[in-house]
Amino acid sequence: MDRTPTNPSNVSLTPPLGVGWYFPVARDQSARLLMASDEIIVRQSIEIILSTSKGERVMRPEFGCNLNKLLFAPNTRTTQALAAFEVGDALRTWEPRIDVLDVTAGASGDNGAVLLIDIHYRVRSTDNRFNLVYPFYLNRALT
Repeated sequence: MDRTPTNPSNVSLTPPLGVGWYFPVARDQSARLLMASDEIIVRQSIEIILSTSKGERVMRPEFGCNLNKLLFAPNTRTTQALAAFEVGDALRTWEPRIDVLDVTAGASGDNGAVLLIDIHYRVRSTDNRFNLVYPFYLNRALT
């Protein structure tokens, strides 16, 4: 018996990126939960990783990013380099669907109160490249 897999023309050979609830959870006009898929769910995953502090999740305390340790740091080149390192390290560890191509950080806002983290990544299964600018607010409490 030949067990060679066949591929009908309507079946994609690209592994799925996943489907899940849209984050933050929302409903459409019919009161159904909105779902996210493909590159949208990858982008939302990146944002969840970056906004989760290590130790915040009880069952997985190592999950997340150490950006919170920079919360009250001055916006210097050292802080920017540390933020870029922490973001790159967290994404390489927790998001296997992407290749992190480059992470840089720079000052923005009044008195440099905002650290803009520029992330360039490639989705492995589709080979599409994206960038995400993640704002991190220094010198203020989390709200």
